[in-house]
Amino acid sequence: MQDPEHGHPNGRKRSRDGVVLVMTVVLLVVLASLAYTLTARVARQSRRNDYLVDYTKARYACDSAVRYALATLEDIEPQLISRPNEPDFSDLFVMSDEQVEQMLADWAALTGQTPEDSGDAPLALPGRADRGEAGAPHGLNDANGLGDLNDINDASLAGYGDESLEDRIRGPYGPRWPLLTETAEFDVGDVTVTIEIEDEHAKYPLGWALLDEPDTSRESLASFETFCEWMRIDAPTQDRLKEDLATIVEIKPFKLEFRPITTIDQVPNPATQPAPQAAPAAGTAARTATVSRAAQTRTLKKTVSIGEQIDRQCTDFGKLLNSALFDRDILARPTRFGRDRVESLKRAESPMKYMSVWGTRQVNINTAPRHVLEALFVFGGDGPQIAQAIIERRRIEPFKDVQDLTGDLFKFQVSIQACEKYIAYRSTIFTIHVKAVCGTAKAYSTIAISKDGKTVKRIAVVNS
Repeated sequence: MQDPEHGHPNGRKRSRDGVVLVMTVVLLVVLASLAYTLTARVARQSRRNDYLVDYTKARYACDSAVRYALATLEDIEPQLISRPNEPDFSDLFVMSDEQVEQMLADWAALTGQTPEDSGDAPLALPGRADRGEAGAPHGLNDANGLGDLNDINDASLAGYGDESLEDRIRGPYGPRWPLLTETAEFDVGDVTVTIEIEDEHAKYPLGWALLDEPDTSRESLASFETFCEWMRIDAPTQDRLKEDLATIVEIKPFKLEFRPITTIDQVPNPATQPAPQAAPAAGTAARTATVSRAAQTRTLKKTVSIGEQIDRQCTDFGKLLNSALFDRDILARPTRFGRDRVESLKRAESPMKYMSVWGTRQVNINTAPRHVLEALFVFGGDGPQIAQAIIERRRIEPFKDVQDLTGDLFKFQVSIQACEKYIAYRSTIFTIHVKAVCGTAKAYSTIAISKDGKTVKRIAVVNS
């Protein structure tokens, strides 16, 4: 009898069938892998194309919203409101949820009403309506507000998440600080657009840390450190920021005061040609050579106004402070205050929210929060006392000028006069933050503008 595994016909047949089966399985695995790889690549490319389409829509909608905001801003005249006995916005960023709730409860018990019951209507973008149905514009104070603290591009919207306790406390213009108007939100097709206008004079001017004046170098450093201490920025981070600022100062120092200057330029002058003659006379060649050597330039004098110099400085530092020379990501990180904020970022605050990086030179004492006021009066002294006095008075009536300020706070007159060049009583520089969302794609634009009456000038634009 033959061994079936050695030479028997049935054994050889079973061996061949096993080889065929193995080869078939291997082939199927290879084909499945190829099919999966091809399908995955097609899906990735499809998602990439969809994202590009969505981002293009968001970018176009964002650009259109910028033009709309710039056009409507001409008709908006910032008006400060009266807030007697209302809870103030100045200390919200260092208060826990329980403290804010208690403040609101105390205020309601004292006045018998809630902040929403106040009669002063906040400014609004022209044409904006409350959302009554899907697609209609509405304000960010409604429950549909946007904000993503985990997205660095949302630094301008940090703290503006879903309706929170801060939404119930009015700022100097009516909407919550630092907004000039109620936030506008509307739909353009399948793109959702959000527009916010912020008061830059209500924030700490980062340019103060760039002052290159020996008489105020110590005060400017102390002012910057005071702001950082309020915002819980640790010493190593402060050192990193100071290194970045020192690099920018080497490029261009920051100026606080300006005066008209006259520039003298040499501009081309049309060449002087000798009068045509019928025939050259004796000595004509010499005279022609003299004319050709005549001066071909002329002197042009131009006076550069103070306003033009300020606009140029704002533009230059708007570019420098929003470039890679300055690490804004550090300032965009949320800072936690209190034990109850360890687990939640909803109430965490970003230092960037309270800092102006657009070349502002002054602080509006009618709209700035407490810690910005204290950093301001470091230049003159008595910062905490002056800040408290300003907060109490401006709830009822804003300050009009330095005479109004020193007259009401006469015991701090010396300190106030020392800080006079750092103080503003109305705001002229604002930023427009535009966010457009289409699907998973987001487009952002931030435009810094100066506004004097109906004249609106663009300072700088940052897109992302």
